[in-house]
Amino acid sequence: MGATLLCELGLFLLCTLLCTGHAQDAVLTIQPSWSSFFTGEFVTFKCNMNKGKDSKLEYKINKNGREFIQYNTLKNYRLEIRSTGDSGEYQCSSRTKSSHKPKHSNTVSLTVLAHKPRATVKAGTTIIPVGGSVTLTCSVQSSDGWKYEWFRRTQTTSEGKIRDQQNRDIRVSQGGIYSCRGTRGNPAYYTDRSDDVTIEITFSNKVVVKQQPNWPQIFRGETITLTCEVQEGGETTEWEYEWRGPRTATQWTHNNDVTFSVSESSSGDYMCKSRRRDDSYSSTEWSEAFTLSASTDQPKSQITSDMRNIPVGGNVTLTCSVNSSSSSGWKYYWYRDENSSEPLTTQDAVFYPNGQISVSQEGLYRCRGGRGNPVYYTEDSQSVRIDKKVPEPERSSFLTRLIVGLLCGILLILLLLLLLLYVFKRSKDSFFVRTENTNQNEIQRQNSSPLQDDACFYESIKDCDDTQNAESGDFTYSLIELKNFTMKDDSQFYTQVYYN
Repeated sequence: MGATLLCELGLFLLCTLLCTGHAQDAVLTIQPSWSSFFTGEFVTFKCNMNKGKDSKLEYKINKNGREFIQYNTLKNYRLEIRSTGDSGEYQCSSRTKSSHKPKHSNTVSLTVLAHKPRATVKAGTTIIPVGGSVTLTCSVQSSDGWKYEWFRRTQTTSEGKIRDQQNRDIRVSQGGIYSCRGTRGNPAYYTDRSDDVTIEITFSNKVVVKQQPNWPQIFRGETITLTCEVQEGGETTEWEYEWRGPRTATQWTHNNDVTFSVSESSSGDYMCKSRRRDDSYSSTEWSEAFTLSASTDQPKSQITSDMRNIPVGGNVTLTCSVNSSSSSGWKYYWYRDENSSEPLTTQDAVFYPNGQISVSQEGLYRCRGGRGNPVYYTEDSQSVRIDKKVPEPERSSFLTRLIVGLLCGILLILLLLLLLLYVFKRSKDSFFVRTENTNQNEIQRQNSSPLQDDACFYESIKDCDDTQNAESGDFTYSLIELKNFTMKDDSQFYTQVYYN
């Protein structure tokens, strides 16, 4: 039972081999054996027989079940693909010249694409780091069997083929413009060239963005300049610069600065990089971002004064300032009276560098700040009225006048006293004269009457001018003492009068 089963299985396998061998008596292949072809390429059909001598056989090729190439003695047929109509299912048949019973091969499918392919190049990065390299990859879609050609050029050199580079991937360490194309077949068939890719070498020089004027806060309408500075980069004439910012990126330029009027759209980050003018594909890295913040509100100046009234012969100090967070770089302009548009000059006030002025004229004062070129102005400050102070009497002048008055009074009193003394002296002299005359008269009168020796008498003597005292009963007495005397003659005598 087991032996019988083995015999049947062996017969089955032998029959299968014999039947298969009959189907594969003719074999059709194509060269090159690509999955798809393009118009302009060539393909070769090869029809091989497993039995018989090829010299006694005839071959033909059918396309889609119809005769494509008639019987002939050539077992290889080379076809130039001219259109997509060449696509189809191909099969070859062979026969002997003496027999009309053909043997058929397997079927081979041929696919023809309509458009010429285009190569594609990709770069892992377009910036070669310092001392490094980058990888470029070239490819052709939807086909196989390609080899690749690489090309490089610069702005100063013509394009050239990179030698000994037919691989799909290459590594480059030079800056420049790279492209590639695919090629295959014999004669060679070429794809269209790829797009260009620009590779740059990174210098180790560091670049920074600086702002001029370097104020902490910028207002809309001010004009500023951003400068791209290459550190340890030699002369600026050796470099050219590229900018990237909120606006569209600039092209390479020989100027290392950009000047613009600040607007709302100016706020954002600014970066720059540079490269040598003799090597367009070797550049520095992008600088760190410089952030510009533009304030939309116009600042307003503030004015203060140490006093509102100008003292006689003195002055008042006025101070102008702008908000402390944006106070850098301001100069101050002063105006007097509301309708005045001309700023004060050194003939009108004394100016100090800290935003202060000293004024001695009354009026309505205001100020504003300005900076930059062209000048950007703040809003005008509020107005401050300065008046002249009415003069008041001073103590020193009052005391002076008081002292002068007292001295004048004392001098007047002294003059009056001197005058009185003079009058009194004159009165005294006249009194003595009158008294002497009166005494003489009295003596003469008494001489007419007998006198006794050693006799004394009192006589009332009154000043003739003092009539008021006579009427009031006031009298002035004189003591007249008669001394012993000897009469030399009858007509004269001597007396001594004491006046109290």
